[in-house]
Amino acid sequence: MIFNFLIAKTNRFWASWNWALLAVMIAIAPSVVQAQVASGPAAGTKVEPLKVVIAAGENVGKETDVAEDRKGKPTVFVFVQADKWDRPVARFLRTLDVDLAKDRTEVKIIAVWLTDDVMKSRDYLPKAQESLKLSQTTWSVHPGDKGGPAGWGINVDAHLTAIVVQDNKVTASFGYRSINETDVPAVIKELKPAK
Repeated sequence: MIFNFLIAKTNRFWASWNWALLAVMIAIAPSVVQAQVASGPAAGTKVEPLKVVIAAGENVGKETDVAEDRKGKPTVFVFVQADKWDRPVARFLRTLDVDLAKDRTEVKIIAVWLTDDVMKSRDYLPKAQESLKLSQTTWSVHPGDKGGPAGWGINVDAHLTAIVVQDNKVTASFGYRSINETDVPAVIKELKPAK
């Protein structure tokens, strides 16, 4: 009798536990689905001009069209909303840089800060480089508004937009509201093998 009572109590406990777990999963699912948003140009489109001011890396202080400078070379353009810069975004950028440095040294990362305060970002980015010590990345600031350059289709709701470019065409675009280093393999996968 006691044994049957205990089994009945245990079954009720696990049944309520399963419902609680299901409720938590349903609550979390929308935030996971919203983690990625449409941002950046469609695959197959021509690369538009991208004028920036170099803040760290080679040619500091130079205003240049980095899309033209990288013409024909494999590049990952990473647009960062300056007010969304945090540790997970930094881990994504660092992991992308380190992974490309291992066996894809011909691929460069152009990190483009989107901000309403260009001077503040120009002052900050050398400090970010000093901290992260990236070897494949050029840090830059878009001198326009935080909506990004014309023709690039940057969604201001995306904390980070990664755009893979090869042979003067967009291979893939990724827009993230939530990001960390686990998102790097999907970006690297879009790069064609080195010739």
